[in-house]
Amino acid sequence: MRIIAGKARATKLYTLEGLETRPTLDRVKESIFNIIQNEIPESIFLDLFSGSGAMGLEAVSRGAKKAILCEKAPKAIAIIQKNIEKTHLEKQVELYKGDYAEYIKAHLTQKPDIVYIDPPYQTNDAVNAVKKLQQKQALKSSTLGIIETDRETEIINELENMKQIKIEQIRKYGRVSLIFFKQHC
Repeated sequence: MRIIAGKARATKLYTLEGLETRPTLDRVKESIFNIIQNEIPESIFLDLFSGSGAMGLEAVSRGAKKAILCEKAPKAIAIIQKNIEKTHLEKQVELYKGDYAEYIKAHLTQKPDIVYIDPPYQTNDAVNAVKKLQQKQALKSSTLGIIETDRETEIINELENMKQIKIEQIRKYGRVSLIFFKQHC
């Protein structure tokens, strides 16, 4: 796994061994950043289930003003810290060591421009994260949300039943689906 573009381009990232996390494939990551490239400059990028930190670090490398990485697994946190140091992007990265729900409720003070949500697939954390962001009134009408999942139909159905959430597009890469959404006021 590596940073694909920007000021930290080609930096190889540390990854977690084992099955605790599931890194976003480089081809999927590259596709996401090709789609959102015009949204990135000077943005605040919130990654609620950071794993290795690759998505937030890629965003900062490509010109995001700030990336907020949220992760609760101690081994993943250690990898994220090593990756932040390796990419030399520490001034633009905030790492929250704890649960995403607690972060949104008690620590989220800025409305993000881009929210990346890639929780463990077998959980309901993707939809719950969107609900918590709405409860906190943390989504602007211009905020772009991205959910990575292998449960596309189920998550789409739940998002469509949520007030003010509009699915913008869906992209499929093998068993992985990317659901892009915005909140409409």
